[in-house]
Parts: sequence; C-alpha cells; structure tokens
Amino acid sequence: MINRMLKQINKYTLHIAFLNALAAMMGSLYFSEILLYRPCLLCWYQRILMYPLVIILAVALWRRDKNVAYYVLPLSVIGSVIALYHYLLQMTPLADLTPIECTLYGPCSEIQAMFFGFVTIPFLSFTAFTLIAIMMILTIRQIKPPKTKR
Repeated sequence: MINRMLKQINKYTLHIAFLNALAAMMGSLYFSEILLYRPCLLCWYQRILMYPLVIILAVALWRRDKNVAYYVLPLSVIGSVIALYHYLLQMTPLADLTPIECTLYGPCSEIQAMFFGFVTIPFLSFTAFTLIAIMMILTIRQIKPPKTKR
C-alpha cells in the first residue's frame, strides 16, 4: 500500500509541486487582497521566491522537463529558511534578540492570523516551500545520469 503510494508521488512530483506553489500564491493573495492583511518585509521576500515558482513549474509541466528541479530547489530552500526565520520571530523570543528591525507595513513578529494555536501565515509558507523542496529532491533522484562512453 505504502509502496504504491510512493510510486504515485514519484510519478507526480512536478504536479504536486506546481499545485502547492499555486495554492501558496493564491493563499497569499487571499490574505492580502481579500482579508486586507498587509504583508511585512519578510512576507514580500517569500512572495518574491514563491510566485516565480508557479510559472517555472507550469512551463516544466508543459515541457515535461524534470531538470527544472535544479532551478526550483535553491529557490524553495531559500524560501524555507526565510519562512522558518519569520515563524521563529513570531513564536519565540527571537524578536527580542534580533537586531534587525523588520518594517515595511509593520513588524514581522506581528501575528495576523493563527490556526490551531500554532499555524501562522509564515508557517504555511514554510510548509509550502518545504514540500516543494521535497518534491524537487524526489524529482532529482528520478533523473538518470547521462551514459558515458568508455
């Protein structure tokens, strides 16, 4: 059962990553344009990294290009690090220790939405970037190295 599920995941890694990036983009637009939450500076950095992934992954799906993983993986890892830092600013005393002041429309430590007592917007972003990174690692593992002549 688990083997069959893993085969399906491996078969659709680019699809999963694309849908995840699309959902993350739509979610961030929902928070800012519908609910009118103002994104802070770190939110903008995460958007700068997430939004192009939607286009890059869509083109990769259209062209059936698994090599896109080499381009998407660095963006998703950097996005994960920024999102984790942002989450830690909100949920730990790190905001008191950090000399960097994060203000564009407000402090990055401000929690605008929380679900289940621990899920904030940066947590959602971290989850999205991490899932995309995992899908790209699985995609890279599927790419066969070119045969060398001996």
